[in-house]
Amino acid sequence: MLKGLLDPPMLTTYDTATRYQMFHAFGMVLSGFAVRINRDTRLAIAGWMFLTGILLFSGSLYGVALLGVRWLGAVTPVGGVVFMLGWSVLGWRSWRGTQEQSTS
Repeated sequence: MLKGLLDPPMLTTYDTATRYQMFHAFGMVLSGFAVRINRDTRLAIAGWMFLTGILLFSGSLYGVALLGVRWLGAVTPVGGVVFMLGWSVLGWRSWRGTQEQSTS
């Protein structure tokens, strides 16, 4: 449907936004499962980081592609950093949780 409305570069930008939103929504689900499995509520921080990253990264790309607001492109890398921090927190806290469970 968007092929008739957006030029190819903006369609690619929109596609990137949706792909990253999907991957990190999956990360939010993983962090929820990790909270339940490890009984560590600090893992929820990763889920909040994924949500923040989706809003910043994907939201800025949606704004660029659909609204033509080019300055939002400057926000995109901030969202990418938040995504990386979210994955780092999820990995670190999950690893620490399994280490603590194996020593008890």
